[in-house]
Amino acid sequence: MDGADEPATLPEYRDNPFISALPPILSTVEALERLTDLPRFDEAERRYPAHLRAHCVQRLGRYFDPLDRHLLLESRFSMLVRQGYLGRNPATGDYVRRLQNSHERLEQHDLNATPRHAIEPTASGFAIIGCSGIGKSRGIERVLKLYPQVLHHSRPFSLKQMVWLKLDCPYKGSPKQLCINFFAELDKLLGTAYRRKYGTGRYAVDEMMVWMAHVSELHALGVLVVDEIQHLRQAPGASKDDLLNFLVTLVNTIGLPVMIIGTLSAVPLLQSAFRQARRASGMGSLMWERLPRDAHWDQFVERMWSFQWTQEHTPLTDELRHVLYDETQGIVDLVVKLFMLAQVHAIQLGTMRGRPERLEAGLLRHVAKENFKLVAPMIEALRKNDEKALIAYDDLSPLHAFVTQALQIALARLGPPLAAARHGLSLASERDAEAVREATLAALQAVGVAPEIAELALVPVIAETPDLSPMGLLTRVMAMLQGQDTGKAPAKRRGAGKPKKAEPPPLDADDLRGIAAQAKATMRAAHAAFLDAGVVRPPLADFAA
Repeated sequence: MDGADEPATLPEYRDNPFISALPPILSTVEALERLTDLPRFDEAERRYPAHLRAHCVQRLGRYFDPLDRHLLLESRFSMLVRQGYLGRNPATGDYVRRLQNSHERLEQHDLNATPRHAIEPTASGFAIIGCSGIGKSRGIERVLKLYPQVLHHSRPFSLKQMVWLKLDCPYKGSPKQLCINFFAELDKLLGTAYRRKYGTGRYAVDEMMVWMAHVSELHALGVLVVDEIQHLRQAPGASKDDLLNFLVTLVNTIGLPVMIIGTLSAVPLLQSAFRQARRASGMGSLMWERLPRDAHWDQFVERMWSFQWTQEHTPLTDELRHVLYDETQGIVDLVVKLFMLAQVHAIQLGTMRGRPERLEAGLLRHVAKENFKLVAPMIEALRKNDEKALIAYDDLSPLHAFVTQALQIALARLGPPLAAARHGLSLASERDAEAVREATLAALQAVGVAPEIAELALVPVIAETPDLSPMGLLTRVMAMLQGQDTGKAPAKRRGAGKPKKAEPPPLDADDLRGIAAQAKATMRAAHAAFLDAGVVRPPLADFAA
């Protein structure tokens, strides 16, 4: 149909103020354009100093290139929110009748109370299930941004319409905590006091759920999105069934569309009862698999590959495509992270060792091996297509934290050469400094210091005293690891006439007691000292080794 012949809106939507206030329905091309979020990139940035280019790479952390599944999700959500509002039209009295039914439930403290008015439900729901890192949460967040969260109406009566609300399932699947989170989120958005009124100990969980349903009706909530539904596995006793039954009631009885998002471990929960599985599939549930090696994979990688901030642009070859897929198994989140880490690693090698900044297959393998240790079993399970093993991997947030720390460490290690450049040192001097560093590392390992601890301990010492000889550096590092401070004068002896107490045996460099004591003496957090010493070092800490 020609664009000029398109109606302003469909007849069933036209006279509904809740629907009319929503953005226009998007075509596939429009949705693709609106969902895309690519980082800013300029070829001139390749000539920036290394520490600036490393920061440019961080832009990939927000990279979002829509796939077919995201376009389907946008279309499903568009239908879900509008169909849910069909039976709540304030212009026809449906909205008022729903409020009266809600008041009856409040009077009887029962969500399943017999309603005053018989209303045909138009709401539905659906679930998105897939392994962690596949892009479920990020995809729905991009779709939700296409819609305003709160709309203000003055006619036919004044109210604040809540188009959507996204909550994470409470860690132990508590319906009460879900209600409390719901009230608190509305208070932030609307400036209300629902958390104080209805989310306190004076209300039992059943009463809280009735009030949550009532507030949803009052503000014409369009869609409730509940993420991380696999947390129900941690729920004690019948709590998991209570929460699922509550979500089903919101759809069936209240007429509120509900979207459920979870990992593969949520499948047994949703299939445990036919009713839950049926309602979650009201608009057709989406099972998101990892990307197969097909044309869609090639297009995704090719577009991402153009965002390179290394001095040399590395063309994308079949070998590189194979390595990217083999090391990530089509998990989009891992692909982007591997691309980021590989670039920062190449920039480090160029700055610290004078190597060409190229993204080679061996570099990708090395970065994946050193930085994806946490998810190596998950990758192996994907290679074997072992769905039972994949259920154990609900969350990649620990990996996110480790990747962030690895990038921070990488940026810090770009510091000494840049500081030397600012002081006008020659390239020969930088090479001498590297030789001193390597000699000191060898000496530390010779006296029994673990390579990763030696690497971590040496970085701040070189930064503070770059002109020390290998012997001087060795002395300073050993003193730091043993909790000593060579820069202080010996303390005066007290009580010389008293008999000496037997001295405890010296602690090893990686003994937690010594590290904690040194941290306490210098007013530092023990955990930070453990990280510095390497005893709780995540697998990514030796990123640039």
